[in-house]
Parts: sequence; structure tokens; C-alpha cells
Amino acid sequence: MTTPTTAPARSRTQAPVPEPKPRRRGRRQREGRVAPYAYLAPFFLVFAAFGLFPLIYTAWISLYDARLGSDMSWVGFENFRWLFTNPEFYNAAWKTVTIGALSTIPQLLLALGLAHLLNYGMRVRMFFRISMILPYATSVAAATLIFGQIFATDGGFANWAMSLAGIEAIDWRNGDWTAQIAISVIVIWRWTGYNALIYLAGMQTISYDLYESAALDGASKWQQFRYITLPGLRPTILFTIVVSTIGATQLFGEPLLFGGGLPNGGSTNQYQTLGLLMYQQGWQFGALGRAAAIAWVSFLLIVVLVLLNTAIARWRMRGTSLLGEEG
Repeated sequence: MTTPTTAPARSRTQAPVPEPKPRRRGRRQREGRVAPYAYLAPFFLVFAAFGLFPLIYTAWISLYDARLGSDMSWVGFENFRWLFTNPEFYNAAWKTVTIGALSTIPQLLLALGLAHLLNYGMRVRMFFRISMILPYATSVAAATLIFGQIFATDGGFANWAMSLAGIEAIDWRNGDWTAQIAISVIVIWRWTGYNALIYLAGMQTISYDLYESAALDGASKWQQFRYITLPGLRPTILFTIVVSTIGATQLFGEPLLFGGGLPNGGSTNQYQTLGLLMYQQGWQFGALGRAAAIAWVSFLLIVVLVLLNTAIARWRMRGTSLLGEEG
């Protein structure tokens, strides 16, 4: 009968086997969950300090009669009542919309056409791409002063060019629509190249195989642009529409400098925007409460216009996509 063998006794000189250390998996998992919030925290802190707090503080100021160098007094919605019963507000709101439409629509159409040309195999393409961004890099003051000379009544380049075609000189600054057109030209000149480069970047993300397949099927260049390029640029077009709408609603520097630094927007307020009206009430008249009310109404107007333009653009782009599928 065999007896079970016993394990040999551990030698007294052998070092004890260390026990395994507990894993720190739980701590690492917690750090992994917290790390993304730590990376995003600086952005939200900066946004809260310079974005959210001024917005809330402006809403609070709009409920007071706040003037420079004096104490504030509670007036409730009196500033908004004054605003909606003031004809200058409706004039400024209408001029903001009209100047925005005169500058945004041609600007985006020109940018789309220029981007389409730059997307082809042109010579010295890099030179043209760099030249596109130069107007955007130019300061607002320099651009407006130059265009102010171009649209001058006496000796201006615009009137000289029209005189060659037998057209009489135009007083660009004192006319209603002429002043708005002149300001819109300044905005178009500054922002067309910027939007063209955005469209060009979007076009380069579209697969070239789609164009080759369409060319083999006999599609013309216009059909390729309509049924391939435009649907592929839908997110980019929506982005530029939103950004351009916000910029047009906040238009301030061009009309201010075009009028010689006066916030009244011309002799008959023919190009006074909401930005100029807010500046006039806040810094020329010292009525900070009324200026804050204008700022909040402008903010709500921006939201409405952005939603409206986005809905129209999506409807138009959806119609283009459906036509492309039917074709």
C-alpha cells in the first residue's frame, strides 16, 4: 500500500514569496471617465465667462434704466416697449435685412462659382487660392476707406466708370438703395474669398469616382455640378449660410466707417443697422438699458433668421437631391 507523498518542507533560507499587489483597475477607470471632462473644462469655463455671463448680464441690464455715470433704476420691460414703438428700430431692422440680403446672396453665389473654378486643374492654382484670402486679411477700416473713395460722388471710380457708358453720377452715400449697395459691395469683396476656400475644401472631399462615372454616362459639366457637387456640399452650404446670416445681422464696422464714423447711418438713416442703433443708444446717448434691449432683440432676430435660412436651404438641397435621383 502506497502512502501519499508530502510536499518537501520549505527551506529556512528561502525568501518568502511576495503577495501580488492589488490591481488599480478601478482607479484607472475612474480617471479615464474624468479625463474627457477635464480636457473640455477650459472651453466651458471660457465660454461661461465671456459668452454666457455677458448674455445673462445684458438681459438683466435691459430691465433697468442704466446710464453712464449714474445709478440704475428698475423699469421692467419699459426699454422693450420704447424699442417696439420707436420707428428707428423698424428702420434699422429693415436695413439690416436688406443689406444682409444684398451682401449674402451674391457673396455665396460668387464664392461657389470661384470654388468650382479653382477645383479644376488650373495653372498657378496656389496663387489664386492665396489671393482669395487677402481681402479677408485686410482690415475693415482700410477696406471701407478705399471703397469710400471708389463710391465718392466727385472723382470716384464708380461714377467715372458709369460715365463711360453715358450714366450720370450717383450720390452713393445719400441715396437709400445706393448706400446699401455700396456697403454690400464692401462686404462681398471681403468675404467672398473666405467662403470660396471653404467651398473648395468641401469639394475636395467629394470622391472623384462619382465624376468619372457621371462622365462615362454622358453627364455634362453642369449636370455633374448640379447633381454631384451641390448635394455633396450640402453641410458646407448650410454652414456658410448660418455664418453669413449671423455676420450680416451684426454688421457694424462697414456702415459706421462708410458714414464717416457717425452712428446715425446717414442723413436720413438710410443705412443704419441694428448694430449702429445699439452703438448710438449706448455710447452716444449713454442709455445702456436701451442698448441692452436692442442687443437682445438682435440676438432673437439672429436665431429666427438662421432657422429660416437653414429650413429654406435644406428644402432647396433636398429638392436638388431628389432631382438627381430621378435623373
